[in-house]
Amino acid sequence: MIFFKLISYLPLSILYIFSDILYLIGYYIVGYRKKVIKENLKYAFPEKTEIERLKIEREFFRNLTDSFAETFKMYTISKKELAKRVQIENVNIPLELIKKGEVVVGMTGHFFNWEMHLLQMMGNISTQCEVVYLKVNSPFFEKLMKNIRGRFGGMLVERASFQREYLRNREVPRLIVLAADQRPTKAEIRYWAPFMNRETIFFEGAEKLAKRFGHTVIYSDVRKPKRGHYIFTYSLMDNPPYDQAAEHSITDEFIRRTEHTIRHSPSLYLWSHNRWKVSREFNPDKID
Repeated sequence: MIFFKLISYLPLSILYIFSDILYLIGYYIVGYRKKVIKENLKYAFPEKTEIERLKIEREFFRNLTDSFAETFKMYTISKKELAKRVQIENVNIPLELIKKGEVVVGMTGHFFNWEMHLLQMMGNISTQCEVVYLKVNSPFFEKLMKNIRGRFGGMLVERASFQREYLRNREVPRLIVLAADQRPTKAEIRYWAPFMNRETIFFEGAEKLAKRFGHTVIYSDVRKPKRGHYIFTYSLMDNPPYDQAAEHSITDEFIRRTEHTIRHSPSLYLWSHNRWKVSREFNPDKID
């Protein structure tokens, strides 16, 4: 842990040198998950030429290795430097609702650099922010990521215990952030919908939560103007009452907005994740 903390004191310009080396090794020598990345891009962008998809693939891999350097840097990054690198537009949307005593549900996808986004959001909202995350299998890296994500306050709730924690703090005004594009486990609610030209399985935890308890839902879009700098833009996605809302309405709108983000910034999405390894004709007992 101390070793990683010492590394994080290096300027990002130096950490990016290691990122460049890792990119060359990972992409050209190891070929990390190249097959998965190529297949995902081919399905997602059939209208693009092979050369255009190759460009996205290489830019994605650079963003991936850069995200490692940026995550290490967050161990010791100052609020001042983080604010220069991560801009959150329309942060007043959740803040004003929280001031009114409301619980807000924030939905986002796995876009780079979500770790920097989380930390900047914690710095803005502090104890009024709750992030639902998936536990890392390695105890060492689980502790490391919790140390990083929790530096500026806020609450971290492991997904398996979220329901219990929510009911315990149901009346506490806050922003609850969920990465809603993850593949569901066999115990979670399942919904199939078209996503990037493939039938895709979604869990609807955010939608069920918002509609059952009457919470406003917001979405976070992302752009990367230059290396190490990100702009996250919040927008209202839906709000109560939901009496006349169609089934799956929130999830469908989340899918639409996520696709929009992917299409304007394709290299920022996590294409190395085997999001579509479960087909519609699946055996639920084999979902991991």
